[in-house]
Formats: sequence, C-alpha cells, structure tokens
Amino acid sequence: MKVLFIGGTGVISSSCSQLCVEKGYDLFLLNRGKSIRTAPEGAKIISGDINDVEAIKKLIEKEQFDSVVDWIAFSEEHVKRDYELFRDKTGQYIFISSASAYSPKRVLPITEKTPLENPFWAYSRAKINCENYLMKKYREENFPATIVRPSHTYDKTKNLLRTDYLPFYRMKSEKPIIIHDEGKSLWTLTHTKDFAKGFVGLLGNQKTIGEAYHITSNEVLTWNKIAETLAEKSGCEIKISYVPSNFIAKYDEEWGAGLLGDKANDAVFDNSKIKSIVPDFKTTIPFSQGAEEIAEWFSHPQNQVVDKMLDELMDKIIFDYSGK
Repeated sequence: MKVLFIGGTGVISSSCSQLCVEKGYDLFLLNRGKSIRTAPEGAKIISGDINDVEAIKKLIEKEQFDSVVDWIAFSEEHVKRDYELFRDKTGQYIFISSASAYSPKRVLPITEKTPLENPFWAYSRAKINCENYLMKKYREENFPATIVRPSHTYDKTKNLLRTDYLPFYRMKSEKPIIIHDEGKSLWTLTHTKDFAKGFVGLLGNQKTIGEAYHITSNEVLTWNKIAETLAEKSGCEIKISYVPSNFIAKYDEEWGAGLLGDKANDAVFDNSKIKSIVPDFKTTIPFSQGAEEIAEWFSHPQNQVVDKMLDELMDKIIFDYSGK
C-alpha cells in the first residue's frame, strides 16, 4: 500500500508512521523536517511546505497514493487546498479531526453519532467546518474522505496537565498545581501506540469512505487521578488548587475554551465502530505506564523548560480565587 502522510512526525502521527513501516507499507512523509521526532527508517521523505501549493504539485506530479492523511489541517482553507491537490491523486483522503468537536452537552458513552457542536472552542468549530466541507464533497463528488477524531492522545513528551514541564516544576517548588473544577470529571487518555493500532487499520479500506471514527482507550480516569499518577511517577508531593473552569477562562481565553469546550466535560467513548472495521483493535498501554514515560522524559534537564509567564499567571489565578 502506498500512503502519504502530510506531517507524520508529530505526537500522534509518529507512532502511526512507525507502524506503517513495520507493516511494510510504502510510506511517504511530506513535511518541513522541523519536528523533534525523526521519521522512521524506511519512510520516504518529501521535503516541502504543504501551503506552497505550486511547489507541492510539482513534487507529487507523477505520484498516486492509496491513501493520503493530513495530520496538520486545522481550517477549512487547509482541506480545500488538500481537495484541489489530491482529488485525482488518491483512493482515500483521511482528515484528522478532533473528539472535542462533539457537543459538550453529550450523552455518554460518546458515539460517532453524538452531535458536532462546540460553542466554547474555536479550534473545535474549525475542525467541524473541515468535516462539513469534506462530507459535502463526498456526497456531491464522491471525494473519498474518511474522518478520524482522536481524543486526548499523548506520547512521552506531552504532560497531560498544563503544560509540559511546568506542573513538575510547581510540584518540586512546593507550589500547588491548578485542577479545573473539583477534578472529578471523567476523562479518557490514549497512548499514541494504541491509537496507531486502530488508525492503520483504516488505511486503504474503502468501507471507511464517507464515515467518521474515533479511536480511544477504554481506560477512564478523573483529573485528580491523572494528576496523582503523574506526581507519583515523578516522585513529587502534590498540592492541588481547585479553580472553576469559568474562572480560569477569565484569565486565559485558550485554556478556558479548552476546558469549557472539552476537558471539563465527561468523556467516555464507545469504540464499537472502529472495532467493526479493525476487529483486533485493542488498547494495552495503561496510563500508569504512560505516566512513567512522561516522568522519565521530563527528568532530563534539556526537557525542563519552565514557562515563567504561565507560572506567574497560575499564581495570580490561585491567589485571586482563593486568596492564598
């Protein structure tokens, strides 16, 4: 199978790239080569900027692909560009959307039929617009679009708390970390290697055309448990300051939007649909193992970069809310 990844060296896509190569797929990666992650040995690199349309047309002029996956499209303009570039170049186009597109007023468990609407987060609304455009092209022109909606998918480089090394720094400095609301909302975390098992099974599968799939773990945790596990694996004592999501949003618009539109709401998924296409899909990496990988990554000095402005903002949020 001949597959093109636009991106392919990101948090989620790197594991998918590796698994494609292991399965013997003819994998091409189109990117600018700026990721901290390296392409897997065996992948063919097309160096270029996907936004330089004329240059990309020349680079892929003689190519045809069984599947093209855009890991870095975030706006309707991006998928319109892809449609023009690849409508005659592939038997399948996979758009990486987001499970945050599901309505915050969702009924659990979340299925692919859960309504798509997010009044809080512009990022999610942009993903919904992308999906709507692609499904219109599918209905009207048989454009072979497949939608994939990852939820909170991580690798060792991504702390699940806000953000990166800062929570560990605050713990080690005996400062409280902020957990939204009471930390009791239910959340699903998925390791990238588990996600890849489901995702790669979609590549080239014509049954997936015109369909949408989320791919997640079945392990459900509270945010309190997530924070406690990260603290335990890093050998830190944890202090928590609980702050309402609405209050956080007054100080940091993007942080607040991500909470109100996604993370502050329960997220439990029904994975029946992906399993109907990839019957052997099974997640096997618990967060306890993933948290060990994260703690180990951030134990290295070169990865211990502290966002001083965000650290100070957290201090202000905590003081203004609690007076401490």
